[in-house]
Amino acid sequence: MPQLPPAELYSRWRPLLQQLGVRAGICFDPVVPTTIPVFEKQLEKGSYAYAFLNPYHQLMVQQRYQPLVRDGKALLKGILVVRDDSDIIELAQLANRAIAFPSPNAFAASLLIRAHLHALRIPFKPDYLKTHSNVYRAVAIQQVAAGGGVNNTLAREPRELRSVLRVLYTTPGYPAHPFSARRDLPPAETDRLIQAWLTLGRDPTAAPLLHAVQMPKPVESNQLRDYQPLEALQLQRLVDATDPSG
Repeated sequence: MPQLPPAELYSRWRPLLQQLGVRAGICFDPVVPTTIPVFEKQLEKGSYAYAFLNPYHQLMVQQRYQPLVRDGKALLKGILVVRDDSDIIELAQLANRAIAFPSPNAFAASLLIRAHLHALRIPFKPDYLKTHSNVYRAVAIQQVAAGGGVNNTLAREPRELRSVLRVLYTTPGYPAHPFSARRDLPPAETDRLIQAWLTLGRDPTAAPLLHAVQMPKPVESNQLRDYQPLEALQLQRLVDATDPSG
């Protein structure tokens, strides 16, 4: 899932997939889509054997993909950031202001935040910038008043950038992104892969690889327990099928 620039995502995932492949007997060919909308279209087609999804995407393609593992260390939370020197101290001050998001369908960085703003009847002008990194930089250069992201991606930005940003709002927490498999894959293969993830999670030397892909503590995932409850949020009403980010 393209939360970050393609080259950075590839460099983070490739060494981990090599380790998982050796342990599970699978030869991975990493593919990094250029944008979230492109990623969604390929998911709906079942183009990927395996995919790293956000929770909403997992709910969206649950008939085609099953979650295998997710991070068990921390819940996923969306954040809304402003410049540290901004006079904005409460959400109401964002009324009719421009707010950047990576994509309409980004789960915590967009859907959850927009749902909360709508519930509070705070009008705003969304600006979709394709990646979390673009959002943070747009806030830093005052292109927008605020921007949506997630705690994990902000923590991975350079210290110089983080020092000029301030978290204005944090959403409730939800189970993190799953690493999922197409449901038509052999159960023996997906079981080996789950065990490979869990084994790496117990290996201290693999910690840097797991941290790089936001999976510091992989645990086995379950659709009914982890992601089915999201249906109650009715996020579908906020999804933009035309997605102006491309």
